[in-house]
Amino acid sequence: MAEPLIIVGNGMAATRLADELSRQALGRYAVAVIGDEPRLAYNRVLLSPLLAGEIGEPEIELKPASWWQARGVSMLYGKPVTGIDPAAKCVTLAGGLVLPYGKLVLATGSRPLMPPVPGLELPGVASFRDVADVALFRSVAATGARVVVIGGGLLGLEAAYGLARVGGKVTVLHLADRLMERQLDREGAGLLAGEIAARGIDIRLNCTAERFVGESRVEAVELTDGSVIPADLVVVAIGVRPRVDLAVAAGLDVNRGIDVDDGLASSDPCIFAIGECAEHRGLVYGLVEPAYEQARVLAARLAGGTARYTGSLLATNLKVSGVGVFSAGSVEPGEHDEVLLLRDPAMGVYRKFVLRAGRLAGCVLVGDTSGALFYLGLIRSGQDISAIRTDLPFGEGYCIGMAA
Repeated sequence: MAEPLIIVGNGMAATRLADELSRQALGRYAVAVIGDEPRLAYNRVLLSPLLAGEIGEPEIELKPASWWQARGVSMLYGKPVTGIDPAAKCVTLAGGLVLPYGKLVLATGSRPLMPPVPGLELPGVASFRDVADVALFRSVAATGARVVVIGGGLLGLEAAYGLARVGGKVTVLHLADRLMERQLDREGAGLLAGEIAARGIDIRLNCTAERFVGESRVEAVELTDGSVIPADLVVVAIGVRPRVDLAVAAGLDVNRGIDVDDGLASSDPCIFAIGECAEHRGLVYGLVEPAYEQARVLAARLAGGTARYTGSLLATNLKVSGVGVFSAGSVEPGEHDEVLLLRDPAMGVYRKFVLRAGRLAGCVLVGDTSGALFYLGLIRSGQDISAIRTDLPFGEGYCIGMAA
């Protein structure tokens, strides 16, 4: 008889795990996926183009219902798990249903981080996290409303772009001195800021919201310097926090995320965690690719293998507010590192490569991200690139041609 395996969470990590299990351990487990949202799993990365009207809801769905049915996966969505009993090896759902498990995987993701700012509870102050937010934002922005986005990281800029595309008058407030400071160096961030401003989005750096102003709903954002920005909608996108409430209540070891070993097992050997809720070797990854890598390793382990997850190289490769951006590895050079730069301000192109002991340690591409996977491969492999050093900024085809 197949062992019952429950996956708590119905997002991208959970979907990839179900896919990997169908490839690596077909028939070994009776898989059930339980999700909070009342719909099939979808691609959160595509929420911004959905908001901007560039795609429709069917295009963000990860797998159709027929796919899940064909693999024998039971889907319970819109029914959140309210508790885990590790001793009895069962989970309780809202409404009282109790389900037993042999193995349990927590893929609960994260929740938006909200600042302790007065007025946060006012109607019109919201986070940008799921499909339900898209309809609300679109209806407000389409009237030409004044929108303030708090946060100049990836999610904030994506929200700003989508809101501007559907008619909002958007201002982005960011605490740091440059946009996407975790992924970009100062020059690359400056180029990105210029491209975003050219799209009609106002960007204000080095500023912090003191309070949200309003009576029956939000009307403005007051900054710490006393200035006030009128707002009909405030979107908070300052980061996320791992959803670990279930794990804490179940007595699992939790730091920032659910502590897991190289096999993705928690402090309970029958309970595993992957994705944004998991913490591995002190790191919580907020990107999709590490979650996919964890899903592959965990599926192999659950299939009886000995695969180990040793960590992920952080890389970002996507369009931010319509501008191509790629970042991977060390984007700031160390004392003995070399830096190769390619700049074309007229074309909005910036390419930076950090070389360490003859190897590519990191790179930043803004405007033109061609060759991103080639560069990522060089960083991961750690191979000597001396033979193609001078040709590196021009891309894979040129490097291969020169090396030949």
